[in-house]
Amino acid sequence: MSHYVVVGFGPAGAATARLLAERGHSVRVVTRSGRSPEPDIEHVALDAADGERLSAAARGAAAVFSCAAPPYHRWTSAWPPLAAALCATAEATGAVLVMLGNLYGYGPVDGPLTEELPLAATGPKGRVRVAVWERALALHEQGRIRAVEVRASDFFGPGVTDGGHLAARVVPRVLRGKPVSALGDPDAPHSWSYLPDVAGALVEVAGDERAWGRAWHVPTEPPRSTREMVDLLAARAATGPVAVRPLPSAVLGVASLFSPLIRELKEVRYQFDRPFVIDARAYEARFAQRATPLDEQIGATLDWWRARLAA
Repeated sequence: MSHYVVVGFGPAGAATARLLAERGHSVRVVTRSGRSPEPDIEHVALDAADGERLSAAARGAAAVFSCAAPPYHRWTSAWPPLAAALCATAEATGAVLVMLGNLYGYGPVDGPLTEELPLAATGPKGRVRVAVWERALALHEQGRIRAVEVRASDFFGPGVTDGGHLAARVVPRVLRGKPVSALGDPDAPHSWSYLPDVAGALVEVAGDERAWGRAWHVPTEPPRSTREMVDLLAARAATGPVAVRPLPSAVLGVASLFSPLIRELKEVRYQFDRPFVIDARAYEARFAQRATPLDEQIGATLDWWRARLAA
């Protein structure tokens, strides 16, 4: 049994912490507010951007999982101090720093996204994520820390709620047979990373030194458009067919006046206006984790939402 620290308890942090606990490890979760303890999971309240306090909380950990994210509209100001604290903690404790990343750093590209593509983000959120990873990678190459990044596409599955494009704004409506609004082109192929597969990849690379010192893409099922995913959800739920309508630009513009989240989505709108496909063959050639079959993803997601809505 090993001891691990998970920073952040959003969908990915919660899934990772619970997977580690299921495998018999002790887990300490760090969040600003803390939570009631769970079996084999201790919750600690502290600001993870405080490197000294985070290092103390992570003493004795085999790995520190970076699964936290500042509020979307504060990324450029809040990510640098958080990243600095995470790197300082990895250096002070010797724990492997396992970073959950996304695909913003590549910017708009033609064709599937591979780890070999240049990090050529054009927007501020993409650039700050690039800087976070490059800082950790530089320290790794200097021998001061051990670091690895796992990059996922948009989350899908049990536990994904307000931040998911196939979650709170979609699944409850599908279960009621109501029309769904989609960001961008609803027929553009898109990769959806299943949340348990994200957690599985994070845990796997933490314990395999062959993974360290580079970024990896989460094993992800072949791309499906938003319309295809809604059709699959509706068919499994026996509520279909469900209409899928593109969200009009005018509506998006008005909504952005009141919602910082929607306002910030303009930077990454390209991901939904054109094919956005992840290539995870490098990971699959080296490690054991594989994407969960899509039919299982659909069933588990609907079951989770039914239970959530019933509660």
